[in-house]
Amino acid sequence: MVKKDKSEYIIQAVSHALDLLEQFHDDVDELGVTELSKRLKLHKNNVFRLLATLESRGYIEQNKATENYRLGLKALELGQTFIKQMGLLRQAKPILEEMVEKSNETSYVAIFKDNHIVYLDVVETNLTVRVVSRVGSRLPAYCTASGKIHMAYMTEEELEALLPSQEFIQHTPTTITSIDKLKADLATIREKGYAIDDEELDPGVRCVAAPIRDYTRRIVGAVSVSGPSMRFGDDRIEQELIPLVLQASTDLSTRLGFPR
Repeated sequence: MVKKDKSEYIIQAVSHALDLLEQFHDDVDELGVTELSKRLKLHKNNVFRLLATLESRGYIEQNKATENYRLGLKALELGQTFIKQMGLLRQAKPILEEMVEKSNETSYVAIFKDNHIVYLDVVETNLTVRVVSRVGSRLPAYCTASGKIHMAYMTEEELEALLPSQEFIQHTPTTITSIDKLKADLATIREKGYAIDDEELDPGVRCVAAPIRDYTRRIVGAVSVSGPSMRFGDDRIEQELIPLVLQASTDLSTRLGFPR
């Protein structure tokens, strides 16, 4: 029996769907049905059916203002899963170790998932007083430095879709509990390039985080350093910890293909 070549098993509709997804690359953020039809050399009706199918599964979404289409969050989740399994953790480990060596404070790498931050890996300080490891924990994004990093760089549409479903709980006296205050904080984070959790989730704990980007320029995670407030004074945060986290952010993003 002659074994068939794998190309003979290709499903044309699936191939077209993947061709469509691959049109969104580099600086191409949005495309309309007409443009996709030209690029794919398919009839508009076929393109629309492909878009409808991908949209129903979250891989494509429509910008209601322009009526054009762009990649959906499911595509990002798939990419994050790949990076988590194949790249992010492997590349992050030596950088986290270097951060701890320089600061002797606990360092994390985290991703955004379903309005929460999930800590994927940690390298702990050897000091007796330390932050409890939260690897695998899901924490609310709005009151964590890593979570606010992800929210700060969302599009206006993504943020507007996310915030109405956000339940603000007053964890500490400094927890942000209003959309207006959160938006103001996110604007400052975008301007400065880093985020600070000033005892917003846990009393006595402060954290500094910065974004991790990959070769697509998307934010795929956050790197952070965290510790007790008694060691995280304003001067130390400003002079030592912010530069440390920003450098780690640059180094890790470069390892993942983000151009300097």
